[in-house]
Amino acid sequence: MLPSKAIYGLRALMFLGERYEGSPVLISEIAEKEEIPKKFLEAILLELKNKGYLRAKKGKGGGYWLIKNPKDVFIGDIIRILSGPLAPTSCSSKTAFAPCPECPDVETCKIRLLMEDVRQGIAEILDNESLQNLLERK
Repeated sequence: MLPSKAIYGLRALMFLGERYEGSPVLISEIAEKEEIPKKFLEAILLELKNKGYLRAKKGKGGGYWLIKNPKDVFIGDIIRILSGPLAPTSCSSKTAFAPCPECPDVETCKIRLLMEDVRQGIAEILDNESLQNLLERK
């Protein structure tokens, strides 16, 4: 399941993506319109800012804005930033591999092999889906 942090982050990015090249947007406006807890949203936006997706300006006329073109923001990257690996099990992760404690032999585990296929399928979809594509969905 996709954690709330990733869902809220994607909703905030869609909000900002719809205003790409516009003026900065206050956190309170995003939080209110997208029904995201403000403190949680602050942490999410700060994380995305630190990863180079957003900029922020304090004071009058301040707020957050998207600095990457929505067509260059890929959903797989955002989910990894906010939630970690896309793999459904730790033993199928490329970046955070850890053998499952229940597994007697990670090398021959057929469940791990299946979960690697699942991870690959998820990655192929999310790594090719841009924020722009998401904004254009009907």
